[in-house]
Amino acid sequence: MITSFLAAIGRWVDTSLTGFGAYVAFLGDSLRRIFFPPVEFRLVLQQMEFVGVKSLGVIFLASIMVGAVFGIQFGAIFRTFGVESLIGAAASFSLSRELSPVFGAFLVTGRAGSAITAEIANMKVNEQIDALRVMGVNPLSYLSAPRILASVVMLPLLAGLFTLNGVLSAYVIGVQLFDVDVAIFVDKIQWLTKPQDVVDGLVKAAIFGVIYSTVACYMGFNATGGARGVGRSTTQAVVVSLVAILIVDFFLSYFQMRSLF
Repeated sequence: MITSFLAAIGRWVDTSLTGFGAYVAFLGDSLRRIFFPPVEFRLVLQQMEFVGVKSLGVIFLASIMVGAVFGIQFGAIFRTFGVESLIGAAASFSLSRELSPVFGAFLVTGRAGSAITAEIANMKVNEQIDALRVMGVNPLSYLSAPRILASVVMLPLLAGLFTLNGVLSAYVIGVQLFDVDVAIFVDKIQWLTKPQDVVDGLVKAAIFGVIYSTVACYMGFNATGGARGVGRSTTQAVVVSLVAILIVDFFLSYFQMRSLF
């Protein structure tokens, strides 16, 4: 029994390492195809609309709700110590550095990442990708590179919008429910949240854009098994993307804030 268990672990490790190696090779080739030859601007614009513009609604709603919830929770905690004026500072710092890039990446992964995988996987099982190769079109340049570039550009913009809306929502909660003075609310934000905090959050969002888009494309290109395979690849793409984003977020947070340790 122990031997079978160890053998199963060995097979899982071997499969995982093989898959990770194939993903890294796919990532390198896809990133290279963005520049050599340059990806078509028309395709990038189409994907920017799909990834960014069509995600505005869910980002806008989620950011308002997250900011409001944070305002209520921070207000309840800070009122115990008589420092309700820190609601805006705490909300802006946490949103700009952590919550906006992570929540934004999660929402875009669920909406755009799953759609990217399903579209490419459907093309794969229907042999449309093979047809592109027959016509002399590189599938990575046509399908993968525009989606990756669009994600890298749009996700930081969505994260910035998430931060702005979240802080405004926390502002309404702080001023209306906890009677925080407007001038003090703004002053505490400037005191705690620095421009570098915002930049670090946008850098995170760009990296998360690379992660979810490349995972989505990789799973789509490697889909097998007909319609069931499309669904399986889509599910795997979302799960792997979310887990990868959380893992990478830990290391990014550590290196960005190691000076405080």
